[in-house]
Amino acid sequence: MDGEERYERARKRVRELRDFYQHLIIYVIVNSFLFLLNFFTSTEHWWFIYPLLGWGIGLVAHALSVFSGGIFGAEWEERKIKEYMDKDKW
Repeated sequence: MDGEERYERARKRVRELRDFYQHLIIYVIVNSFLFLLNFFTSTEHWWFIYPLLGWGIGLVAHALSVFSGGIFGAEWEERKIKEYMDKDKW
């Protein structure tokens, strides 16, 4: 792997991390606002929990895709490609 490929991989990884952290910050801000809105308008039914949980599932999925690089990530793909190419030689 040459320097340019390594740079592009690092750049892609940084973009993935940035996107996840932006997603997390927006999640916290929006759900804080929804909590406050729910708290000051109606305490009979805590409806803010539904978007909190639904969006939270999406956030967890995003985190797994970013931070679990070994499980079906780019490195795993490269290892599998190399494995199949090595098998093809024989």
